[in-house]
Amino acid sequence: MEPVRNSLIRRHCRTGCHHVERTIPAEPITIRPFLPEDQAVTRRLILAGLGDHFGTIDETLNPDLDDITASYVDQGSCVVVAESGGEIVGAGTLKVESPGVGRLVRMTVARELRGRGLGRRLVNHLLDEARQRGYRRVVVETTDDWQDAIGLYRACGFQTEGFRDGDIHMFLDLEPSNEQ
Repeated sequence: MEPVRNSLIRRHCRTGCHHVERTIPAEPITIRPFLPEDQAVTRRLILAGLGDHFGTIDETLNPDLDDITASYVDQGSCVVVAESGGEIVGAGTLKVESPGVGRLVRMTVARELRGRGLGRRLVNHLLDEARQRGYRRVVVETTDDWQDAIGLYRACGFQTEGFRDGDIHMFLDLEPSNEQ
């Protein structure tokens, strides 16, 4: 796969001022396990993604993000971050839902990288992990008006199970991994 390269766009507005926007990172993006030292930046990135969708966020409604290691890693979940040039630009978690079933939670991609395939890479990485763990199904839910997230999960093969309380519940049945 070709590494993602930096692209600077210089824009001139009608008043003659110059704007420089960083559109994508200069370094290749790698997906790696979450480390305790990733806590603060990962929490901020997840909350920023929620804020982008909902407008404002009551951080007290997300206590699991105060200690990602205790909330997820120590409970047997697979938490990964996407990193580019030492900067965390995405994250996602696969947790145990029930025997043979995993759940994707806390999926996020930095605003400037959305729509460029990183979300799909994170989902596919976690689906590979689910297969290696022997899961037969992975589920996910999001608000029923979060079209970008719904589109991502559908593009990754998830199907709609149903709608409840303003959320869409989706599932993907997995083929067994050859690496078990």
